[in-house]
Amino acid sequence: MTDERIGQAGGFDDLETPCLLLDADKLAANVVGMRARLDGLGVSLRPHLKTAKSLDVARIAMASPSGPATVSTLKEAEYFAAGGVRDLIYAVGIAPQKLDRVGAIRRRQGADLAIVVDSIEQAAAVSAWSRGNGDPLPVLIEVDADGHRSGVDPRDAEQLVAIGRVLAEGASLRGVLLHAGDSYGLNDPAALATAAEAERHAALTAASVLRTAGLPCPVVSVGSTPTACYAANLDGITEVRAGVFMIGDLFQAGVGSCGIDDIALTVLTTVIGHQREKGWIITDAGWMALSRDRGTARQAVDQGYGVACDLAGRPYPNLIVRDANQEHGILAVRPGASTPLPDLPIGARLRILPNHACATGAQHDGYHPVVRGRLTGAVWPRINGW
Repeated sequence: MTDERIGQAGGFDDLETPCLLLDADKLAANVVGMRARLDGLGVSLRPHLKTAKSLDVARIAMASPSGPATVSTLKEAEYFAAGGVRDLIYAVGIAPQKLDRVGAIRRRQGADLAIVVDSIEQAAAVSAWSRGNGDPLPVLIEVDADGHRSGVDPRDAEQLVAIGRVLAEGASLRGVLLHAGDSYGLNDPAALATAAEAERHAALTAASVLRTAGLPCPVVSVGSTPTACYAANLDGITEVRAGVFMIGDLFQAGVGSCGIDDIALTVLTTVIGHQREKGWIITDAGWMALSRDRGTARQAVDQGYGVACDLAGRPYPNLIVRDANQEHGILAVRPGASTPLPDLPIGARLRILPNHACATGAQHDGYHPVVRGRLTGAVWPRINGW
């Protein structure tokens, strides 16, 4: 079947470009696969919704309509709580100025929204707010799994216990939370399994410190897609907060967390010109539609700003978005390849696999779901902003 006929059959020619397509079949398969993996390891999935930012996607990813789930902004928390999600963790260190907003989400929308701290100063602010408002906020202490970002060193028992005791003055200590961010720089299965075990060890070390001090620690929460995909043992862990696994992207494919064929997200774009002497095809999807993320440049295979696919989602051989301006994508054969350019006349439609699903999704306000290669006619809204 030609690209043109596939487009007519799928309904893609009726869409304004650039826009987001979401393969609902791949999305569902990715969720089923991750849930089966974690079930086999005896741990629950608390999907991180920072990639999807959509209630329609959340309902596929969550165990029930009420959750559990993880969010990265309070705007996400408000949106998902309004949609009936009740069990939420806001997995970013809390700023004291945001506590009133947290309280409003809990009070007005009935959400059990937990927050995260990694300092005595934050803990004191949360406890003071909790006492003043008669709402003991549930809190997890963020623990640093690998020096990647924020969190308390799991070996710093004094700091962990001090934070826990300050929280006990007004808030409700719920447990510990970790993110193995360094796993994103790996691409070897053995190294990823080692990173997952290091994350688990750090989590159990911190939990043991709190429990030995007589402090509660019912939740031991870890989370990254690479470690979720390669963990061999999650004994002692209560939940995993992976997120991008459900959609996938080229960066995750480079890590080894998914295959190219598992990626559910593409940007639909239209050819608007050619620079034939340069070997360029110009499209209407620039970095405003794809994002400026160039994470794959640090990997073994540099995918430019994205991989070009036909309307069935099959990658063209060696055709990538080599460069991007604000509203122009420049397609060319990847450096070193001698593959001829495909015949894509002006007006032709194609799909671009993104480097980073979170960043690409954030450029758009909704998904056009695709089932068995055809548009459903629906639009699944996304929530952006903070």
